[in-house]
Amino acid sequence: MKFQRRKKRDPEISMTSMVDVVLLLLFFFMVSSHFNQKTAIKIKLPEAAGVEPDRTETNITLVIDADGGFFLADTDGLPHAVINRTAGALQRALARQSKQPGQTPLIIQADGKAPHQSVMTALAAAAAVGFERIRFATEQPPERP
Repeated sequence: MKFQRRKKRDPEISMTSMVDVVLLLLFFFMVSSHFNQKTAIKIKLPEAAGVEPDRTETNITLVIDADGGFFLADTDGLPHAVINRTAGALQRALARQSKQPGQTPLIIQADGKAPHQSVMTALAAAAAVGFERIRFATEQPPERP
């Protein structure tokens, strides 16, 4: 009895599933990049050179130090620390300080090294209280000869 040897077949890699995965990734990136462009926020950052605010108007000044601590200027003009760094504590302090938040401007004096999260917490708390006029304090750059 003579058996025939089977011919060895070369191993093949099925490309069908790989093409499916590549097409799904392409579709995902096309869709997600489209959404990123639609939701991009366009902001215009304030320049350091500007005009002095009206000093006759009553303002509420919120100071944020380099460590992210909040200080509210009281009627005596001195900044007093907000006990807790949470948004709720800052909201309560801002509500106590302002009688008409929609009319009174809020000036935020944030240190250049203040954490970004502290500034965002201050903005969220001010919006929750009802402030509509929010300004950022800057220093005039030194004049160069």
